[in-house]
Amino acid sequence: MTNIEGDPALPEVHDEKKEKVRKFNILNQLALKGQTVLAGSSLMEFFPINEMQMKLETRYCIYNRGIAGYVTADLLASMEACIFELEPSKLFINIGTNDISAPDYRLEHLLANYDEILTQVARRLPGCRVYVMAYYPVNAKAEFPFVPKASMEEVFQRRTNEAIREANRAIERLAAKQNYTFIDVNEGLTDEEGNLNADFSSDGIHMYANGYAVIMNNLLPYL
Repeated sequence: MTNIEGDPALPEVHDEKKEKVRKFNILNQLALKGQTVLAGSSLMEFFPINEMQMKLETRYCIYNRGIAGYVTADLLASMEACIFELEPSKLFINIGTNDISAPDYRLEHLLANYDEILTQVARRLPGCRVYVMAYYPVNAKAEFPFVPKASMEEVFQRRTNEAIREANRAIERLAAKQNYTFIDVNEGLTDEEGNLNADFSSDGIHMYANGYAVIMNNLLPYL
């Protein structure tokens, strides 16, 4: 049942994203400040960094503050919980692919929001090393056993590798403008046609741990 605005008799619709922000508010009170933070959407949230950093040297302390479903406007609205409360010394951002998937997607709108995100970080965390991550490729061709291909057709009409490459070029320029570092950690993720390797993905967009293992290996020089 959905809530009718202004009717107190009906239950509020559960907002999972807001709940995650609240959980982060509480977690951040217990976390070490000045460490490394990952921020973004589902492709960041699903990064199994807790398991993977167990195999790294103990000097690494990485907090994942990605939230599935986030667009750039969502991250802008929750910068305190996802970034600032942790006062990171290093910040890795991957946000914007859900913007690309949206029916009303405009690259200039994504860039305006992303620019404001980076501007706020520069103002609040002047000593933080910020890494703007390239968007990951997709695979619209392969069949995935747990996801009907038809259910992804609308998304892949807009979220194409061509659109992703265009956005990557744009955010690379944006990172340079803000004096931050653009990093492409996608090497090894694609097949011979340049699509996301189907063995790494559950639906052509989201990845299993083996895909993230490739990304983690590419990230190590920056950690």
